[in-house]
Amino acid sequence: MARRPFVAGNWKMHTTLVEARALMKGIREHLSPDLAVDVAVCPPATLLYPFGREVDGTAIKVGAQNVHFEPKGAFTGEISPGMLKAAGCAYVIIGHSERRALFGEGGDFLRKKVIASLSEGLEVIFCVGESLSEREASETMHVVERQMDEVLSSDMDSSRLTVAYEPVWAIGTGRNATPEQAQEVHAFIRGKIGSIFGAEAASNLRIQYGGSVKPGNAAGLMACADVDGALVGGACLVAEDFVSIISAAAASVGG
Repeated sequence: MARRPFVAGNWKMHTTLVEARALMKGIREHLSPDLAVDVAVCPPATLLYPFGREVDGTAIKVGAQNVHFEPKGAFTGEISPGMLKAAGCAYVIIGHSERRALFGEGGDFLRKKVIASLSEGLEVIFCVGESLSEREASETMHVVERQMDEVLSSDMDSSRLTVAYEPVWAIGTGRNATPEQAQEVHAFIRGKIGSIFGAEAASNLRIQYGGSVKPGNAAGLMACADVDGALVGGACLVAEDFVSIISAAAASVGG
């Protein structure tokens, strides 16, 4: 049985409430309810509560872009997994390359976030990926393996885990990974998932591609055997583009 594709849009630090409502209206108007794809939008934290309510009863879920691992306390500016859950979140992105590079988030810190989020009942999109210098040095698989080993372990609930491969060199740079490059890393990730969680988990776990996915390259990427959807950046801020990517994911499994 084919894995059900999963497409999530990471809005990053974009959209006011008015802009976000217009974007969501466009997505809902263009999105067919019959597509066999799981869909999530991950808006800024200020929009989580209103959108957690607005998508209630639809096929679209809401995810957060960040989380803290403590349930409460003196952590100014942070949001706990329980707070996200109460706001209506189903998903949370952890380990995004921008959090790693700009905010210094490393393995142990990210592992605590994953454990806390899964314990609260959130589904986790865990990001891995290499920089341009690491790819040019042929270190891609070593980097991805290290990032997974630092955070994931067999005692976690893999059924609520998605891995997103985001080649950092292909995010917002105009450079794109070819389907062959994406498939090579995705197959490696699936093998690594098997070594951590077992063969059944490796067969079922979804691996998203997250490096400048656009309507023009989505179909080729989604056709790869181990690409199970996308973590979309800039293109998710245009309703028609985001829905086009979702449609490409559905077509990849005949849905």
